[in-house]
Amino acid sequence: MQPNLVRQFFEKYIDGTAEKSLVPGAMLRVCNLTNVVAQVLGLPEGTHTVHLTTRALKHLYDKKPAEEFSCIIDGLDQITRYPSHIYANKAGKRGEHCLVGEYNGVAYICALEIREAVIAEEVELFKVDSIEIDESITAVTVRVCVATAFRIRDEKYLSKCTLLWSREDGNPHRSALDAPEESTNAPQ
Repeated sequence: MQPNLVRQFFEKYIDGTAEKSLVPGAMLRVCNLTNVVAQVLGLPEGTHTVHLTTRALKHLYDKKPAEEFSCIIDGLDQITRYPSHIYANKAGKRGEHCLVGEYNGVAYICALEIREAVIAEEVELFKVDSIEIDESITAVTVRVCVATAFRIRDEKYLSKCTLLWSREDGNPHRSALDAPEESTNAPQ
Protein backbone atom coordinates (compact mmCIF):
# COMPACT_ATOMS: atom_id res chain seq x y z
CA MET A 1 0.00 0.00 0.00
CA GLN A 2 1.34 3.43 -0.96
CA PRO A 3 1.95 5.79 1.98
CA ASN A 4 -0.55 8.61 2.45
CA LEU A 5 1.45 11.61 1.27
CA VAL A 6 -1.11 14.14 2.52
CA ARG A 7 -0.79 12.71 6.04
CA GLN A 8 3.02 12.81 5.81
CA PHE A 9 2.85 16.39 4.55
CA PHE A 10 0.60 17.25 7.52
CA GLU A 11 2.95 15.57 10.00
CA LYS A 12 6.00 17.40 8.62
CA TYR A 13 4.57 20.94 8.45
CA ILE A 14 1.34 21.28 10.45
CA ASP A 15 0.99 18.68 13.22
CA GLY A 16 1.31 20.21 16.67
CA THR A 17 1.24 23.84 15.55
CA ALA A 18 -0.74 26.39 17.56
CA GLU A 19 -4.03 27.67 16.16
CA LYS A 20 -3.57 30.45 13.57
CA SER A 21 0.22 30.13 13.74
CA LEU A 22 2.34 30.68 10.66
CA VAL A 23 3.63 27.65 8.79
CA PRO A 24 6.40 27.34 6.18
CA GLY A 25 5.35 27.69 2.56
CA ALA A 26 5.31 24.26 0.93
CA MET A 27 3.24 22.46 -1.65
CA LEU A 28 2.27 18.83 -2.25
CA ARG A 29 1.06 17.17 -5.44
CA VAL A 30 -2.16 15.44 -4.30
CA CYS A 31 -3.18 13.71 -7.54
CA ASN A 32 -3.66 14.06 -11.27
CA LEU A 33 -7.21 14.73 -12.41
CA THR A 34 -8.77 12.43 -14.97
CA ASN A 35 -9.05 13.74 -18.54
CA VAL A 36 -12.82 14.19 -18.24
CA VAL A 37 -12.59 16.15 -14.98
CA ALA A 38 -9.82 18.35 -16.40
CA GLN A 39 -11.93 19.00 -19.51
CA VAL A 40 -14.98 19.98 -17.42
CA LEU A 41 -12.81 22.38 -15.39
CA GLY A 42 -11.47 23.89 -18.62
CA LEU A 43 -7.84 23.15 -17.83
CA PRO A 44 -5.21 23.49 -20.54
CA GLU A 45 -3.33 20.36 -21.61
CA GLY A 46 -0.66 19.34 -19.12
CA THR A 47 -2.20 21.04 -16.06
CA HIS A 48 -4.11 18.14 -14.53
CA THR A 49 -2.17 18.15 -11.25
CA VAL A 50 -3.94 19.17 -8.03
CA HIS A 51 -1.74 20.74 -5.34
CA LEU A 52 -2.24 21.30 -1.62
CA THR A 53 -0.45 24.16 0.14
CA THR A 54 0.53 24.28 3.79
CA ARG A 55 -1.70 27.37 4.11
CA ALA A 56 -4.81 25.46 2.99
CA LEU A 57 -3.91 22.42 5.11
CA LYS A 58 -3.35 24.63 8.16
CA HIS A 59 -6.78 26.22 7.62
CA LEU A 60 -8.40 22.76 7.53
CA TYR A 61 -6.48 21.70 10.65
CA ASP A 62 -7.56 24.79 12.58
CA LYS A 63 -11.24 24.79 11.52
CA LYS A 64 -12.40 21.18 11.13
CA PRO A 65 -13.30 18.67 13.86
CA ALA A 66 -10.54 16.05 14.30
CA GLU A 67 -12.52 13.16 12.81
CA GLU A 68 -13.56 15.18 9.74
CA PHE A 69 -10.02 16.48 9.25
CA SER A 70 -8.62 12.96 9.42
CA CYS A 71 -11.09 11.74 6.77
CA ILE A 72 -10.26 14.70 4.53
CA ILE A 73 -6.50 14.14 4.59
CA ASP A 74 -6.90 10.38 4.13
CA GLY A 75 -9.41 10.68 1.26
CA LEU A 76 -8.46 13.94 -0.47
CA ASP A 77 -6.85 12.25 -3.46
CA GLN A 78 -9.87 9.98 -3.98
CA ILE A 79 -12.37 12.85 -3.57
CA THR A 80 -10.57 15.07 -6.11
CA ARG A 81 -9.54 12.43 -8.64
CA TYR A 82 -12.90 10.63 -8.86
CA PRO A 83 -15.69 13.11 -8.09
CA SER A 84 -19.31 12.12 -8.61
CA HIS A 85 -20.37 15.71 -9.41
CA ILE A 86 -18.68 18.96 -10.38
CA TYR A 87 -20.32 22.31 -9.60
CA ALA A 88 -19.43 25.93 -10.31
CA ASN A 89 -19.00 27.42 -6.84
CA LYS A 90 -21.12 30.30 -5.56
CA ALA A 91 -19.89 33.81 -6.28
CA GLY A 92 -17.68 35.23 -3.56
CA LYS A 93 -16.52 31.83 -2.31
CA ARG A 94 -12.92 30.63 -2.50
CA GLY A 95 -12.40 28.20 -5.32
CA GLU A 96 -14.16 28.36 -8.65
CA HIS A 97 -15.25 24.72 -8.71
CA CYS A 98 -16.62 22.25 -6.16
CA LEU A 99 -15.82 18.59 -6.65
CA VAL A 100 -18.19 16.30 -4.75
CA GLY A 101 -16.85 12.88 -3.90
CA GLU A 102 -17.27 10.15 -1.33
CA TYR A 103 -14.84 8.76 1.18
CA ASN A 104 -15.89 5.91 3.47
CA GLY A 105 -19.49 6.35 2.34
CA VAL A 106 -19.67 10.04 3.32
CA ALA A 107 -19.97 12.89 0.79
CA TYR A 108 -17.35 15.65 0.81
CA ILE A 109 -16.84 18.85 -1.16
CA CYS A 110 -13.40 19.90 -2.30
CA ALA A 111 -13.24 23.47 -3.64
CA LEU A 112 -10.49 24.03 -6.22
CA GLU A 113 -8.83 27.28 -7.21
CA ILE A 114 -7.50 27.56 -10.74
CA ARG A 115 -5.09 30.41 -11.30
CA GLU A 116 -1.97 31.48 -13.09
CA ALA A 117 0.95 31.30 -10.74
CA VAL A 118 4.52 32.49 -10.76
CA ILE A 119 6.56 29.96 -8.88
CA ALA A 120 8.37 31.60 -5.96
CA GLU A 121 11.70 30.17 -4.90
CA GLU A 122 10.68 29.95 -1.23
CA VAL A 123 7.90 27.46 -2.00
CA GLU A 124 9.35 24.01 -1.56
CA LEU A 125 7.88 20.87 -3.06
CA PHE A 126 7.29 18.26 -0.38
CA LYS A 127 9.60 15.31 -0.94
CA VAL A 128 9.41 11.80 0.47
CA ASP A 129 12.17 9.26 0.00
CA SER A 130 11.46 6.84 -2.86
CA ILE A 131 8.39 8.80 -4.07
CA GLU A 132 8.61 10.54 -7.44
CA ILE A 133 7.80 14.24 -7.13
CA ASP A 134 6.56 16.48 -9.94
CA GLU A 135 9.34 19.01 -10.52
CA SER A 136 8.29 19.99 -14.05
CA ILE A 137 6.80 23.32 -12.91
CA THR A 138 8.35 26.32 -14.63
CA ALA A 139 8.24 30.08 -14.00
CA VAL A 140 4.58 30.71 -14.96
CA THR A 141 1.95 28.00 -15.01
CA VAL A 142 -1.71 27.32 -14.43
CA ARG A 143 -1.99 25.92 -10.95
CA VAL A 144 -4.89 23.92 -9.53
CA CYS A 145 -4.94 24.09 -5.73
CA VAL A 146 -7.23 22.86 -3.00
CA ALA A 147 -8.92 25.92 -1.48
CA THR A 148 -10.87 24.02 1.17
CA ALA A 149 -12.67 20.74 1.78
CA PHE A 150 -15.52 19.80 4.05
CA ARG A 151 -18.16 17.19 4.75
CA ILE A 152 -21.56 17.91 3.21
CA ARG A 153 -23.87 18.66 6.10
CA ASP A 154 -26.45 20.76 4.28
CA GLU A 155 -27.61 19.80 0.78
CA LYS A 156 -28.88 23.37 0.33
CA TYR A 157 -25.30 24.56 -0.25
CA LEU A 158 -25.12 22.71 -3.57
CA SER A 159 -28.62 23.76 -4.62
CA LYS A 160 -27.28 27.30 -5.07
CA CYS A 161 -24.39 26.08 -7.25
CA THR A 162 -24.53 25.28 -10.96
CA LEU A 163 -24.06 21.60 -11.81
CA LEU A 164 -21.43 21.27 -14.55
CA TRP A 165 -21.05 17.50 -14.71
CA SER A 166 -22.40 14.35 -13.12
CA ARG A 167 -20.97 10.86 -13.32
CA GLU A 168 -24.41 9.32 -12.72
CA ASP A 169 -25.41 9.39 -16.38
CA GLY A 170 -22.11 7.90 -17.53
CA ASN A 171 -19.85 4.98 -16.81
CA PRO A 172 -18.08 5.64 -13.48
CA HIS A 173 -15.27 3.15 -14.12
CA ARG A 174 -11.79 4.69 -14.04
CA SER A 175 -10.90 3.47 -17.53
CA ALA A 176 -13.92 5.31 -18.91
CA LEU A 177 -12.94 8.50 -17.09
CA ASP A 178 -9.35 8.34 -18.30
CA ALA A 179 -10.27 7.66 -21.93
CA PRO A 180 -9.33 10.58 -24.20
CA GLU A 181 -12.64 10.29 -26.06
CA GLU A 182 -15.29 13.00 -25.82
CA SER A 183 -17.62 12.52 -22.86
CA THR A 184 -21.36 12.82 -23.28
CA ASN A 185 -21.35 14.49 -19.85
CA ALA A 186 -19.00 17.32 -20.79
CA PRO A 187 -20.40 20.84 -20.71
CA GLN A 188 -21.69 22.24 -23.98
